[in-house]
Amino acid sequence: MSGNIDGKIVVITGASSGLGEATARLLSAEGASVVLGARRADRIRSLADELTGGGAKALALTTDVTHRDQVKRLVDAAVEAHGRIDVMINNAGLMPQSLLERLKIDEWDRMIDVNIKGVLYGIAAALPHMKQQKAGHIINVSSVAGHKVGPGSAVYAATKYAVRALSEGLRQEVKPYNIRTTVISPGAVATELPDSVTDPDTAKRIQNFYAQVAIPADSFARTVAFAMSQPEEVDVNEILFRPTRQEL
Repeated sequence: MSGNIDGKIVVITGASSGLGEATARLLSAEGASVVLGARRADRIRSLADELTGGGAKALALTTDVTHRDQVKRLVDAAVEAHGRIDVMINNAGLMPQSLLERLKIDEWDRMIDVNIKGVLYGIAAALPHMKQQKAGHIINVSSVAGHKVGPGSAVYAATKYAVRALSEGLRQEVKPYNIRTTVISPGAVATELPDSVTDPDTAKRIQNFYAQVAIPADSFARTVAFAMSQPEEVDVNEILFRPTRQEL
């Protein structure tokens, strides 16, 4: 699997746990240099120290993706340290699901800020460098909820549908610059994402569902590695995967 991963400079948002952490570990093991961004500074610094202690190259910067200047600083730090950015993984996300009638408007706003604007800020930070390089790979994280909507998931699903739309528009626009694009839509993967659900009824339902079917976070990391490892002339644009037991 290590083909086309060794030596790559990879920026990952939401890298302090779950999908981002698992991806950082796998790509580092395959020889990539990782630049980690997340709000929890202690977590990403500990991860970076662990990876570098094992001989990998890792850099950590505290990053809140709702602040575009912080996302730009993260990407610019990668370029300053390594001379380029090969892969941008816009992974940071929230999932505080609830029925619309509960009117959790602050949570709606937060999901829009993190799940949509955070992805846009990642694209805005990485794209100028990749255009100049005439090379690069932008990986955006959607969800099965970006393909199917259920009760309680309307706003979350809307943000993840938006990620798919942004990714398709990006795919078409970056063809002149030899940039690859991938959107990955995971199903139930064991992460801290369900912990962001504050509505008691919804939280109980989701926690039970995840306890029954969720698969490890390294399943996502392997899909990232698969997309990255293809030859440069192969552009894997979309991956949708679920636990084998997941029906929806």
